[in-house]
Amino acid sequence: MKEFSGKVLFLDRSDINTDEIIPAKYLTEITKEALQPYLLEDLTLNGFNNKEDIQNKTVLVTRANFGCGSSREHAPWALEVNGINVVIAESFARIFRQNMYNCGMLAIELPADKLEYLFENYSGKDTSITIDIDRNKIVVTSLDQSEEIDFQVGEFDKTLVKEGGWVGYADSNY
Repeated sequence: MKEFSGKVLFLDRSDINTDEIIPAKYLTEITKEALQPYLLEDLTLNGFNNKEDIQNKTVLVTRANFGCGSSREHAPWALEVNGINVVIAESFARIFRQNMYNCGMLAIELPADKLEYLFENYSGKDTSITIDIDRNKIVVTSLDQSEEIDFQVGEFDKTLVKEGGWVGYADSNY
């Protein structure tokens, strides 16, 4: 099972599409490692610098409809190869969300008010998140506060995550 904790990258925008996650010109790459330097290269967001802001971040918190646009496994792969195995958003594009679980990664949906709370209270701070997948808890910690937030993940998606993705699940069950 992958690691589901670490420093948080806050991206305060809805509708971040797969072309912004990994530009289409890199889809000819045949290894995940080749995608690493290009994660969020085309994302336009005030104050965001993909070369600096992604470093040492392992959890991404964003707004609604993350991963919309073209269907491609390269988008979760680009996150994964950069050490980001958790994305927390209000909602995900259906195919992107399933690709995350198929890769053994977590796509956690939270209501808009809980996301707003996270942005208001933790964005811009040295914030870490740890996911307790068995208890369905997000543990959010910054220098001056710590708290737990409940989340829900379907049992089969949870199994995929614990098995490291679809390939791991198939290897252990077939």
